[in-house]
Amino acid sequence: MPGALMSLKRTPLYDTHLACGAKTVDFGGWDMPVNYGSQIEEHHAVRRDAGMFDVSHMCPVDVTGADAKTYLKHLVANNVDKLTVPGKALYTAMLNEIGGCIDDLIIYFFADDRYRVVVNAGTADKDLAWMDKVRAAGSFSIRIVPRRDLAMIAVQGPNARAKFWQVRPDTRAATESLGAFFAADLGDLFIARTGYTGEDGFEVMLPATQASALWNDLRTAGVAPCGLGARDTLRLEAGMNLYGNDMDDAVSPLDAGLAWTVDLKSPRLFIGRAALEAKGQAHAFVGLKMLDKGVLRSHQKVITPLGDGEITSGTFSPTLGFSIALARVPVGVAPGDTVQVDLRGKPVNALVVKPPFVRQGKALI
Repeated sequence: MPGALMSLKRTPLYDTHLACGAKTVDFGGWDMPVNYGSQIEEHHAVRRDAGMFDVSHMCPVDVTGADAKTYLKHLVANNVDKLTVPGKALYTAMLNEIGGCIDDLIIYFFADDRYRVVVNAGTADKDLAWMDKVRAAGSFSIRIVPRRDLAMIAVQGPNARAKFWQVRPDTRAATESLGAFFAADLGDLFIARTGYTGEDGFEVMLPATQASALWNDLRTAGVAPCGLGARDTLRLEAGMNLYGNDMDDAVSPLDAGLAWTVDLKSPRLFIGRAALEAKGQAHAFVGLKMLDKGVLRSHQKVITPLGDGEITSGTFSPTLGFSIALARVPVGVAPGDTVQVDLRGKPVNALVVKPPFVRQGKALI
């Protein structure tokens, strides 16, 4: 309905997307491109060359002040003590008291009193309210500032960095030596060697007023505009979780394949720790490779000798040529096992594998 569409939020690149022929959809309350003609071609562009995504719907949040480090150590499940080099990034989850995932996010470190946290689009309002509640409850001396003045463009693929430097040669000296999960703060440009595709590249934050010019320059340099459709197939091939599918407020990171993002070794009393330690891991989180015909989809039942599970994300893999999925199943189900998936009332066979399925353009299963 036109009225409903008008209520959706738009990024600074919205008009630019329409000029590129984008088909848009409602994604977490944002009117976002799903593709620019061919989702498959966009997927392959990222795996084989370079593609770009508008991720300006995500929300960068600057956390600054004397208690910033202490606050974040209490707020998230991973330990920001690991961040000692300026520009280093940390992936983690922000939990509630029952150990459920309020959101998964990335924290960039610059100093003990200065961090940047990037939260998901659909959870941003909820996240900010929770972050402020925790701040107030602990009387932390910090400022929490959402940076909606910024746009974000992800440039991904084996040739992504080279094509970005072609457009912005002034950034090469500061970013060529960046390791994975590091960022460079260059004033108007914040460039991180991170991404959501399983390929190399940059995620670039810049003033919203400069976003269209950079997008158009990258397109001229041969970087393909890509939408949410390709972003989803790419991230699933890379074994990366999607909030709302693979975890949510009621799902523990231990049951979502994210135990590696939870630090239980240090004595920190972070929110949700007591619940995690009391309940432990209740489910295994695995990959599935379809052995029969058909496409695996979210919410399909997984039938195993140890009990039933559920697919959390599923799709046809353009890189591999068959269907793949992430699933939450009973503990004890392991790679190498064959399980069955209820496909519209028909049981089909799937092989349990360990994600990721594809990284750096290479099949891993």
